[in-house]
Amino acid sequence: MIALCVAPSLTAQDIVLNDSLQEVVVTGTGTQHLLKDAPVQTEVITNRMLKNYGGRSLEDILSGLTASFAFNEGDMGSQMQMNGLGNNYILVLIDGKRIHGDVGGENDLSLIDPHNIEKIEIVKGASSALYGSDAIAGVVNIITKKHDEGLLVENSTRWGSYDDIRQHNGFGFSTGRLKSYTNFQLQHSDGWQNTATEYTNSSETPVTDSRSKTVNRHTNWQVAQQLTYTVSPHLELYASGSWYQKGIYRPQGKYPKYDVKTFDLKYKNASASAGGKWTTRRKDIITFDLDWNKHAYYHQFTHTTLAEGFDDQGQLILDYPYFPGQQTLQSDQQRVMLNVKGVFALPCSHRLSAGIEARYDYLKAPTSIAGQTADDNTEALFVQDEWQTALGRSGLSLHLTGGLRLNRNEGFGWRLTPKASAMLKAGRMRLRASWSQGFKTPTLKEMNYRYIREMSSIIMYLGNPSLQAQTSNYFSLGAEYTHGGLNMTVTGYYNRLDNMITLVNIPTAEAPAEYRQQYGEMLNKVRRYANMEDARTYGIDFNVSYTAREFSLGGSYSYLDTDAHVYDSNKDALLRVTIDGMAHHKANVFATWNHTFSPCYRLGLGLYGRMSSKRHYAIDGNGKGYQVWRLSTTHDIGHSRHFTYRVEAGVDNIFNYIDKTPHGLHLGTTTPGTTVYATLTIRFAQGKKLKFNNKSNNKQKTENEED
Repeated sequence: MIALCVAPSLTAQDIVLNDSLQEVVVTGTGTQHLLKDAPVQTEVITNRMLKNYGGRSLEDILSGLTASFAFNEGDMGSQMQMNGLGNNYILVLIDGKRIHGDVGGENDLSLIDPHNIEKIEIVKGASSALYGSDAIAGVVNIITKKHDEGLLVENSTRWGSYDDIRQHNGFGFSTGRLKSYTNFQLQHSDGWQNTATEYTNSSETPVTDSRSKTVNRHTNWQVAQQLTYTVSPHLELYASGSWYQKGIYRPQGKYPKYDVKTFDLKYKNASASAGGKWTTRRKDIITFDLDWNKHAYYHQFTHTTLAEGFDDQGQLILDYPYFPGQQTLQSDQQRVMLNVKGVFALPCSHRLSAGIEARYDYLKAPTSIAGQTADDNTEALFVQDEWQTALGRSGLSLHLTGGLRLNRNEGFGWRLTPKASAMLKAGRMRLRASWSQGFKTPTLKEMNYRYIREMSSIIMYLGNPSLQAQTSNYFSLGAEYTHGGLNMTVTGYYNRLDNMITLVNIPTAEAPAEYRQQYGEMLNKVRRYANMEDARTYGIDFNVSYTAREFSLGGSYSYLDTDAHVYDSNKDALLRVTIDGMAHHKANVFATWNHTFSPCYRLGLGLYGRMSSKRHYAIDGNGKGYQVWRLSTTHDIGHSRHFTYRVEAGVDNIFNYIDKTPHGLHLGTTTPGTTVYATLTIRFAQGKKLKFNNKSNNKQKTENEED
């Protein structure tokens, strides 16, 4: 028993130091900076915040710990929005590499194992000069945990209401120059129904006993492998791969002619990567990466169904019969990327980053693309210079960053995207300003895809091969003040997009003739991707936090407004519209307390609230405003030399708020009301680790641990 009561390795003082502005960030410039000195405003969700919060998913973490994000989770993906712009404009990275999912703009964030996240860095605004397409709204960089133990075995099991199960297993080892880490995760939920009211395709009045669920039953699992080999003190190589599957199970319902869900949804993802990092004798760094990713989406039929298919001669038939157990490929999206980047120290306090990138995208959609396949390729060169100087003896210092990216796309030619940022440091104050341009070519789905959505109504979605590339100009001005454990930031921003791509309503007469013939008057709406004349988002973000030895509190608030002009061919006029999903006001608050009662027990308590005003949509109604509160507890129950034990338990949505908007219309939140959860984590680690001395920042090695 005495062996289990060794004092916790992470003391209260360690937590405060490790959660301070000494945090190292990389996302804003692609180079390392202390958070307090990052020239580009960066928001960080630290490891301490993640541990206290105990989030079940990345969506849960982002919506619960920052006010800039909104989600409307559905079967097809997360439908994330950041400062007024959706998935298509948000670049999600894992350790600096792009996540691969639906290029139609609904990435499945369950690809990311929340248990393996070390921290999250968020940079808002156009970052196309550094990261290329998809980075007009901002960048979310998921930094995963680094496993340096000689031997590591870990298990984490979480259970919550509605059989919400989250399983994580990790196995790592280090022998000689080789390091290996294997990660397994499983996520399952039985789903839930917040209301039985649904507007159906054929009924003039809504049915009140629908079996459709707010969130459908689903299961997904993933196994991933990472290998690292240290060739020399200057060269490290790696190889990694993963396999992911997800099934979404949809109830048929009581009324077959109304509830048309006759198939489940299946996803299969795979990835493979290889690369390395070379550090020269003068400490310059060169990285090289080659990545392949695959995202495939299927319909798995549960009832006899007439759908698009092919006869024996390969001809497309709209009413081809499928029987239970059969499946059809809806889309297979693959991507290959090559990146080479160098960071070089130059005279006179300059730091130069430069690199090349090549990307090939392939889309196969047999029933949704004329010719069944489409592809695209893009190449780019980029360069960035950072310069820092003291301004005389005044105690002021200035940090300037400038970058330029040259893009060449197969269908849209050449484009330059510049960026510039400046930070003035004066004592406890930091003043930051930035300007950057964004450039985004239409996705293969936006140009080529067409499909039918049969939910509360039958809606057809059409791609548009005549789309133009999108451009943006982003401006921001912010101030940061720190004093002891107090940190406050305020940032105003303005983002103007030209030729923004969005779905607009068009006359049903413009739908393909074969679909008009099949569905007739049941075809309620036709929507097609089109370029808006212009669009803009603007707002203010405010963050405040105070961290002491045992407690922390704070909050964030985001004010947002958007508008856009789109040409209406029926009225021959420009119409002013609001970007779908926009909420004027969002906020988060938190208060946490951690205390060590004995060498065997440490308690953590956290109270979290998130609020949103209504979300605006052009069709199917607005999403209601809401506020949801959460209570979390953590219990570190002693540990031995090699074992650590942790229990997390909590109550989400304490006041039982439920959005009972009928199925098929927009929700403010999908929460099922009050839910509970509990997590048990057991971790065994043995071997050599690396530590950092917080005072000197010098890396020191600990002695080998022994059994």
